[in-house]
Amino acid sequence: MNTNKNFSRSIGILALITGGILLIPLIAMQFSTDVDWSLSDFIIMGILIFGTGFTYLFVTRKSEEIAYRVAIGFALFTGFFLIWVNLAVGIIGSEDNLINLWYFGVIVIGLIGGLITRFKAIGMMYTMFSMGLAQALIAVFALLRGMQHEPVSPVTEIVGVNGFFITLFVLSALFFRYAAQEINEAETSQKTTGQETNNK
Repeated sequence: MNTNKNFSRSIGILALITGGILLIPLIAMQFSTDVDWSLSDFIIMGILIFGTGFTYLFVTRKSEEIAYRVAIGFALFTGFFLIWVNLAVGIIGSEDNLINLWYFGVIVIGLIGGLITRFKAIGMMYTMFSMGLAQALIAVFALLRGMQHEPVSPVTEIVGVNGFFITLFVLSALFFRYAAQEINEAETSQKTTGQETNNK
């Protein structure tokens, strides 16, 4: 019961934080023409922020492992950042370039991988490596298609931006690997303690 109450309280706090973050561009629009958000921008950003926070709270609600919680948080931040950049300016070319739709496939891989592995640390490690590989394949495809010759996306930008996200996915995978080791050590320690208690 306490767990449910804490979860509900956390959801309420998350809703307030989401609203507070959305107030920043809303207030900025009143004083500067450089900030020009439409209603759809607020809705999409609200869904992204709240959805990311809700996923973190839901997945980690039964885990007390700090390493695992950090790994989940880092993975969600990476996914959130990828979507945000892609929607705002686009990874390759402008945000209107159709190849940028492929990056949502990277996010789908993460969602499917998480559901299949039930967000277990070792399964998420492989999922994050898969997301990094998918990101790399999109970059290679873009270069093979000659998109680096477009003025908006020189080769350094395509390689640099995609390399940045690939690095984040690999780091996230390594966080999950460390978390899996911590969980295995904790489970082994509990089993050993239980056996010693039974022997007594």
